[in-house]
Amino acid sequence: MLHIGPHLISPPLVLAPMAGVTDKPFRQLCKRLGAGLAVSEMTTSDARLWDTPKSRWRMDHAGEPAPISVQIAGYDPKQLAEAARFNVDHGADLIDINMGCPAKKVCKVDAGSALMRDEALVGRILDAVVAAVPVPVTLKIRTGWCRAVRNALAIARIAESAGIAALAIHGRTREDMYAGEAEYATIAEVKAALRIPVLANGDIDSPHKAQAVLAATGCDGLLVGRAAQGRPWIFREIAHFLATGRELPPPGTAETADILLGHLRALYAFYGEHHGLRIARKHLGWYAKTRADGPAFRQEALRHEDATAQYACTERWLQGETFALAA
Repeated sequence: MLHIGPHLISPPLVLAPMAGVTDKPFRQLCKRLGAGLAVSEMTTSDARLWDTPKSRWRMDHAGEPAPISVQIAGYDPKQLAEAARFNVDHGADLIDINMGCPAKKVCKVDAGSALMRDEALVGRILDAVVAAVPVPVTLKIRTGWCRAVRNALAIARIAESAGIAALAIHGRTREDMYAGEAEYATIAEVKAALRIPVLANGDIDSPHKAQAVLAATGCDGLLVGRAAQGRPWIFREIAHFLATGRELPPPGTAETADILLGHLRALYAFYGEHHGLRIARKHLGWYAKTRADGPAFRQEALRHEDATAQYACTERWLQGETFALAA
């Protein structure tokens, strides 16, 4: 069983934080479909940027089922501590610190996985954030900054000493970005050395892979990221397989329509139709990959500039209408 502070995470399957993906509608959908926890998109620790539409959307947790986990990003210990306090005051039950994002725009300001280059700064950040809030603080890292320096174990020991409640590790270095295959030996080494819960992340895209990663690492739980894009029901599939050893059938036609159309309605309601339509496009692209006729539908869905038309197009596709790819 996975406990993070007082919170039981059941099943021990977490929707990994992904910028531009794990917004409130998607988090709620994944929780409904079996995720034990869903972590928010990373929110900036710079208070000057909190009063923007993007930040307000990212920090909206009204009506979201507990526990609510908010990921914060930055490089300054005082700013991160203040961001943690602000988000706890606005509903966060858990604070997650981002030291895993490999994106250039994040690393060039010495945030995300760039922080793994400075272990002393990591310690100051973790001490400041843990001291700032009364809720559990978790940490997301990679195996290292580069292949030559896989220092996840050193960072993990700093984290445990600072009072971090749980640690998630992506099985790649920052240098690897998302290329190649994740490696789990480093994660297993960290898990064996720590007393706090450790969660594995990277390339967990099926129930069988989930079982194999748990066996290889000995971890307490798993983070699923890209594999949930267009397939949010992966969480219940993994949970069912881990509990019973049997594969759960994929959702049928009617349930798939209910999931997808419900997701569209949630996006339009949350963002407004103008912005919701644009956010929906990438999700429709991911959903389209689950079907052979997906490319033609994706092309058709992307051309619509009206939410009603986008929704109707999707509904027709789910009811069996086929579209032809334009020449």
